[in-house]
Amino acid sequence: MTPRAVSPDRLSQTRKAVADAGLAALLVTPGPDLRWLTGYEALPLERLTCLVLPADGEPFLVAPGLEVPAVEASAVPSLGIEVLGWGETEDPYALVAARLPSSPGRVALANRMWAEQVLRFRAALPGAEQTLGSDVLADLRMRKTPDEVDALRRAGQAIDRVHGRMSELLVPGRTEREAGREIAAAILAEGHETVDFVIVGSGPNGASPHHEVGDRVLGRGDVVVVDIGGTTAEGYCSDCTRMYTLGDPPPDFTAYFSVLHDAQLAACAHARPGVSAESVDAAAREVIAAAGHGEHFVHRTGHGIGVETHEEPYIVEGNTMVLEPGMAFSIEPGIYLPGRHGARIEDIVVTTGSGIERLNVTDRHYAVLGG
Repeated sequence: MTPRAVSPDRLSQTRKAVADAGLAALLVTPGPDLRWLTGYEALPLERLTCLVLPADGEPFLVAPGLEVPAVEASAVPSLGIEVLGWGETEDPYALVAARLPSSPGRVALANRMWAEQVLRFRAALPGAEQTLGSDVLADLRMRKTPDEVDALRRAGQAIDRVHGRMSELLVPGRTEREAGREIAAAILAEGHETVDFVIVGSGPNGASPHHEVGDRVLGRGDVVVVDIGGTTAEGYCSDCTRMYTLGDPPPDFTAYFSVLHDAQLAACAHARPGVSAESVDAAAREVIAAAGHGEHFVHRTGHGIGVETHEEPYIVEGNTMVLEPGMAFSIEPGIYLPGRHGARIEDIVVTTGSGIERLNVTDRHYAVLGG
């Protein structure tokens, strides 16, 4: 795999944030934080791989000796990060501890670090208070640079192309699982490196927001929720939900879909820099509740997106965070009628200087397939 280019500014900004937070170091194991910081897609192994960003001193990465060639083939060396390989009989946790102050105070650990590794670091750094890496990284990751917005825009265009092919992929007589396999192949064919998820919720299965796929056979008159996403070679994610009907939809669906459509538009119209995340949620929820479907909207209105499908900021009641330019997130209200069907409309948007840019541009209305 070609190394993913990463700006050295990310390391310098993160090291400054580590120092400003009064931390001795940030410890980052394989996962989204390591990918964002270095572009390195490290294998999550029982053998420790860990990037160490000290407040005082140069960054280094410890890795099992057998993984050092992969590290050297990645973008890590170009970032000026020292690579320390360790052998099978060595203790990598002691190796990290030896390079940090004897009384480190507070150390931040990547949120996705395995519990086993957290406990081993606790033993190796007995005097250190452990905190979450997101205390340092969340603010940096959620404010996308223009290059990151461009990458998300391209990811959105790629998933839009898959939605544009649903007339050939959602065919009566296929099971959801069969349709899902075809959709997954299209996600790869249209510009993604990996398939992250495929939800094909037909008929009553559409009333379960995270149904994924099953063995139900698609039939004429079905309402179908299609929520799909992947990750591109640039390392950024797509996520978009559209609605389809196989022939003419049932009348009760068209009635509440109109409400949902208005709710999604209301949230998009409200979202802009200077408003709170929870107020965007409220803008969608108020429309749905006023139409008598408040109890049928069972999840938050959105989530941030970047190198992960779900990251901050979360568009949900209780999140008073004020939106700023460069924040990217979904707006995806839903209405779900148990035992009947459900609907969701999802766009990825990014805040601009005065409003939002919608990164998914396919028609938000449901599409009637098959005439």
